[in-house]
Amino acid sequence: MKQLQPEGRTKAGAGASFFNALRRDGSLYIFALPGVLFLLFFCYFPMAGLVLVFKNYNFRGGIFGSPWASPLFQNFLFFFNSFDRALRATRNTVFLNLLYFGVTTAVSVALAVMLADIKSRKFVKITQSIMFFPFFISWMAFGSILQSVLNYNLGTLNKLMVFFGGQRVDFYGNPGYWWAILVICNVWNQAGYSSIIYYAALTGIDPTYYEAAMVDGAGKWKQITAITLPMLRPTVIMLFMLSLGNMLRGNLAMIMGLTNLNPALLPVTDIIDVFVYRSGIRSGELAFSSAISLYQSVIGFILVMVSNSVLRKIDRENALF
Repeated sequence: MKQLQPEGRTKAGAGASFFNALRRDGSLYIFALPGVLFLLFFCYFPMAGLVLVFKNYNFRGGIFGSPWASPLFQNFLFFFNSFDRALRATRNTVFLNLLYFGVTTAVSVALAVMLADIKSRKFVKITQSIMFFPFFISWMAFGSILQSVLNYNLGTLNKLMVFFGGQRVDFYGNPGYWWAILVICNVWNQAGYSSIIYYAALTGIDPTYYEAAMVDGAGKWKQITAITLPMLRPTVIMLFMLSLGNMLRGNLAMIMGLTNLNPALLPVTDIIDVFVYRSGIRSGELAFSSAISLYQSVIGFILVMVSNSVLRKIDRENALF
């Protein structure tokens, strides 16, 4: 009995401290409640559906009533049975995501640095609004715009090339052009949004650093390379670490909107999500598509954890956790 009393007091003290914290910070808990409920209902509770990955799904039985797959990992084998196509889809997804992040980050940082040097706040706000606008345009609308530019007979670009004595180019029949086209479209869509993040980071830099650099005779370019870019480094690292979690995820809406899943362009545009859509969802193989989604999530999680462990050894201050 003597040993139980301190434990009871500890529990009572913990309960009292919880209610005291709830009474003291009740408004903060209320503000956090909608976000917590959103995560529970739309992110965590649906995880019960992952059982579908190991099921031989049929519409009559549903997720929980369908029989178990035999072998248990049958739905994963569907993707890797056609190893060449699976390897191509994985290669395209990773390579495009690396290109997206690298080029978009470079353009976004450049835009943020230029905006930070503009003195007129009104002009900055107007410019940011204009740059941010493409982020809200659907990829279907992007596809229509791109079609009017790249169309073989009526496209603006082909008309200009013919006008200057060149030859028409069949952009929609040659996949080699689409590495650059997809990157340009992604920059057009994402650069304005990302530049706002970097611009916010730039506004937090102490201006005395720049004043000291000017006293030492540093020009604008030297200030950017010696102060601005090093100060932005933690933000770039953090965003890159977060993007690693989606390294095996592609933008299906983007590919569908821009190419309409043109078979001639699949050597470049056949990312994992497109492969899953063509091979699984169209034929009603929901278990297969769920298995590949789990595969993408697990690999993304491993990439984030491993890269964070490496970063913590190299540069502990910039690690995520």
